Amino acid sequence: MSGPVVARVLALGLLVLALPVLALLGVLVWLSLGSPVLFRQVRSGRGGVGFTLVKFRTMKDLRGVDGALLPDPLRTTRLGNFLRRTRLDELPSLVNVVSGDLAFIGPRPLLPKTLAAMGEEGRLRGAVRPGLTGLSQVSGNTLLTLDEKVALDLWYIDHRSLWLDSQIILRTVLVMVGGERRAFAVPGFGRR
Repeated sequence: MSGPVVARVLALGLLVLALPVLALLGVLVWLSLGSPVLFRQVRSGRGGVGFTLVKFRTMKDLRGVDGALLPDPLRTTRLGNFLRRTRLDELPSLVNVVSGDLAFIGPRPLLPKTLAAMGEEGRLRGAVRPGLTGLSQVSGNTLLTLDEKVALDLWYIDHRSLWLDSQIILRTVLVMVGGERRAFAVPGFGRR
């Protein structure tokens, strides 16, 4: 079996094993936020092809007097903060790995307009399947600028290896337990 097929079968097995946790988290999200329980958004996959990313909802749909959504920190619930910090909000995204839209490890899937605005860097970043986790996600994620994230993603694409992937998986577990922090210098930042 090829790598993507193995990843899809593994994701299916993990999804089945995670069903009790998914059910419990689904009920908690429903009690906290109501319906829908899942957040769905079109993101750019490999080659810029769009797909619907699935995650647990973590925010309320609160709007200001002008009708615009309030900033994320004002809309994110306590449960939502916990789910995001532990990355448990991403568990439903195993469905995207099963379908072949996501890999386990790769650049974070971005909105199509964000990827398009990156020009050549966006095209290079979109040359591989995006991942459930990746180098930028375990290197600080929300603590990094978009330029730093892109530099990390491009460095990862150029240096992919089983060793690097194993380090990213280990760092993912550490982030789930200990939260985000700037963990790595940005390799080659500003020199690409």
